[in-house]
Amino acid sequence: MKRMNFLSVLLVFSLAIFSGCSSAPKKATEIFTDRNTAIKQLNLANLTANRGRYEEALVILEEARRLALSTDDPPLRLKTSMSSGNFLFALGRHQDAFAEWESAAGEGDASGEPILAALARIYSIRAKIVLFDTEPGAANVQELKEQLNREMTAVKSDDNATAVGNIALGLAEKQLGRWADAESAVKKALSYHEGGLFLEDAAYDWFLIASIRSMAGNYNTSLEALEMAIRFDRRAENGFGLASNWQAKGDVLKKAGRDGEAQAAWQRAADIYRAIGLNNIAENVEGKYQ
Repeated sequence: MKRMNFLSVLLVFSLAIFSGCSSAPKKATEIFTDRNTAIKQLNLANLTANRGRYEEALVILEEARRLALSTDDPPLRLKTSMSSGNFLFALGRHQDAFAEWESAAGEGDASGEPILAALARIYSIRAKIVLFDTEPGAANVQELKEQLNREMTAVKSDDNATAVGNIALGLAEKQLGRWADAESAVKKALSYHEGGLFLEDAAYDWFLIASIRSMAGNYNTSLEALEMAIRFDRRAENGFGLASNWQAKGDVLKKAGRDGEAQAAWQRAADIYRAIGLNNIAENVEGKYQ
């Protein structure tokens, strides 16, 4: 009798298991917990960098990178490496930045991620264009532009990567003194950023357009572009962008011979820099007129 009772219990238990399985939700075919966390950390790192806090951004990026490696997710590995390159470049660690982009490009090619591989090379080309006037042995800008056009062909199906490419193209045309072509390229990126409500990116596009116009001697339209940049950065509550815009506004006003207005703009920039904890930059800006 005891044996029968034991068997009955086993039977009831086993039926409960089968019954529970039949009504339970199916298990997910793939788990994204760590990858979603990595994406959040990566986005936070990029946002922090947009605020001018590059050292802090690198610290935040470490966790995103760890999760990207632990999940062995190729796109995340590549994106964290590219962001690392961007932050390092902003900090003046140029060799380390180029190493990150080169590594990402190679891994992208090997992992079957041609768009991300091309994007890594675009970042590298853009940096070389930026450094053209300051780095000894810099590649010819026209050659860099030709390389850029080849990489942009590979990313034409990706709007974000194409926008990055157009910014780089605008910088190349600016270096070559082709002001209209430079502004046209940047405006292609601007169209995407404004349409997608990428506020900080749109603000940077207007900032770059202002720089192009200033280089061409068109100070009034440069100031108009900076006003647009300020509007977008205000909407994004991007203090670093706002301070940079006011600083640039002071520079343009100075070129235009409007010294009093230039000093007021620089002081406004310094006040914003100081409000966001960047006192050293604030002091440098104030040194322009003291």
